[in-house]
Amino acid sequence: MKRKVLSRVWVLGLGVLVLAVSLTSGDRGLTPRAADATSHPIRIGLLYGITGFAAIYNKPAIHGHEVALAEINEAGGVLGRKLQYALRDDKTNPEVAVRMANELVLREKVDFLMGTLASHVSLAVSEVARKNKILYLATIPKTEALTSEKGHRYVFRVASNTLIEGRQLAELEKTTPATRYYTIANDYEYGRKVVEAFVDHVKKVKPRAQIVGQGWPKLGETEWTPFITAILAAKPEVVLNFVYGDMFIAFVKQAKPYGYFEKVRVISGAEVVSTEMAVPLGKDMPEGILGNAYDVFYWPDTAEHRKFVKAYLDKTGEAFVPGWAIQGYIGTYFLAEAIKKAGTTDTEKVIAAMEGLTLKTPIGPVTMRAYDHQANRGQVYGLTTHSADYPFAILKDVKYLNAEGFWRSVEEIKALRGEK
Repeated sequence: MKRKVLSRVWVLGLGVLVLAVSLTSGDRGLTPRAADATSHPIRIGLLYGITGFAAIYNKPAIHGHEVALAEINEAGGVLGRKLQYALRDDKTNPEVAVRMANELVLREKVDFLMGTLASHVSLAVSEVARKNKILYLATIPKTEALTSEKGHRYVFRVASNTLIEGRQLAELEKTTPATRYYTIANDYEYGRKVVEAFVDHVKKVKPRAQIVGQGWPKLGETEWTPFITAILAAKPEVVLNFVYGDMFIAFVKQAKPYGYFEKVRVISGAEVVSTEMAVPLGKDMPEGILGNAYDVFYWPDTAEHRKFVKAYLDKTGEAFVPGWAIQGYIGTYFLAEAIKKAGTTDTEKVIAAMEGLTLKTPIGPVTMRAYDHQANRGQVYGLTTHSADYPFAILKDVKYLNAEGFWRSVEEIKALRGEK
């Protein structure tokens, strides 16, 4: 099959994804025996912002879901039943997400909810799950609050979180000589939480560190010149970036004429060094950004990872695997394994099965901590570099940092929740 170069044009639905299918026989009010009937698919409601500035991340995640679903169904499904998705565009908007989630639960009668990218959206969907007592597995959103002070029985997460990410970036800065830092992040749940985590930790590991300025652009910002000039005027040594998606692409292009990336060193969260960002930027991706990704197609060079890469490329026909695809892939398998372990789609039994579950994944084993439903998901870190092998930047000096040592202890989370 001739590979398509990864581009900004995405095709949703690979012959697997089912949109807005109404199955009255899947009514959540049926008896457990009827609900588990092998003639009825297990229905999963997917919520992602498939339009707008974050689509560049969401659509690869959806494709990852599709690849996993195809593998599972081709192997006979789960408990003899096929998996089936019903997708809704949450438009990266909490109000829209709540409406779509309620529609999936109450009208489409899905068995489980999964997905979302934006942190404020995930908190809204989490409340829908809690009120309806339906399991919601968050695949991408990072606000730590989702599984700490605002966590509850019905929400799980297979992504990293803001505390882990912020602390990891600060730890990577611990041995550098820099002391003058400037932070820029979107003014919403994710941006505020992750910057707070970085600032708190960098001051602990590097007491001489100073925050010489902070920028808080709105989500969807397009005009970056005021932020660029403010950063340069503050004369930081290092800029900590959490602007992402289409916003980061625009930022890079608008910053180039100012010699921005020659004047400051950039470290970044928000997965801006992942393949789906590197491809559209091409040679414009700055050299030497220290950043993170959930996955890069060229690392690790293990049999499990190569198998995932091949499955994705064979299914989609794309030239390269985007970094976010693995989150949809892992999320689908986590839910499938929990259902299999429970021996039923009964929500309470699947919750019990998912607590403490360890899953073998393309990037190694991932465990769902039983108490707070937070996976010990780490991330890949490396420095952007250009090579003759690809027409876009890749990462060098790649390492994987796990969650352990960076997340809160169970005792700390209990204190946040006012529990003993």
